[in-house]
Amino acid sequence: MMIMNAIFFTSLFIPSMVFSLSIMLYMRTYKDRQKSSPFECGFDPNNMARIPFSTRFFLLAIIFIVFDIEVVLLMPIPILMYSFLPCQYIFIFMIFLIILLMGLIHEWNEGSIDWLT
Repeated sequence: MMIMNAIFFTSLFIPSMVFSLSIMLYMRTYKDRQKSSPFECGFDPNNMARIPFSTRFFLLAIIFIVFDIEVVLLMPIPILMYSFLPCQYIFIFMIFLIILLMGLIHEWNEGSIDWLT
């Protein structure tokens, strides 16, 4: 029982000491006027360094992934041809294609596919 208590307190003590040490080592000093001024390049060090991510590109990428998955779902349709009657097979295939085309037309009318606008 004492060994378990020692292991428990050691497992609490060591991470808390490492955390406290890291806070003390990496603590920021007070802001100096020269430290907060732009350095040679003219960029303000307090502003964001990254360029904001394009939400239009993200939306287009999501649409691409959705339509890509739908095309992957079209791949096993020739195998299904042997499992169903020809009229059932054609009906399933046409329903899936109609849903795919309706989604494409909706995205086109919404303007999500247009990259330049």
